[in-house]
Amino acid sequence: MRLNLPQVLAPLAKRLPAAPRPGREGDDTDAFDLVRTETRLKNRAQVERYLPDILGRALARIWIDPLFRDRFAVDPVATLAAYGVFLPETISIVFETEGNARPRLVVYEQKGPLRPRQRMLYLQLVMMAGK
Repeated sequence: MRLNLPQVLAPLAKRLPAAPRPGREGDDTDAFDLVRTETRLKNRAQVERYLPDILGRALARIWIDPLFRDRFAVDPVATLAAYGVFLPETISIVFETEGNARPRLVVYEQKGPLRPRQRMLYLQLVMMAGK
């Protein structure tokens, strides 16, 4: 049987998988980006607005990518910078796994060297099942 390709509703060329994107230096996986474009968060309001979504993507990737998890555990802020997310100098991130298989991320702000750091955000994967 002969197919008349110009009359096919879904042309074959458009159904082929997309070409893989080039990977980052020192990274074996390139499947999951944290942001689409370079993101510079400049103040507390921007951090509170955008960082939860970005860290949610990072937590999901930590769950499935052991290389990313190890890199993120060593230095979360530097890992975010390597993936195009830049934070203000006053912001720090702590990666916690104590007593729990699911990692937690705590974001702190320290406004001055003599002032105690203040917790801004707390993120953890939550497993839910529905019916």
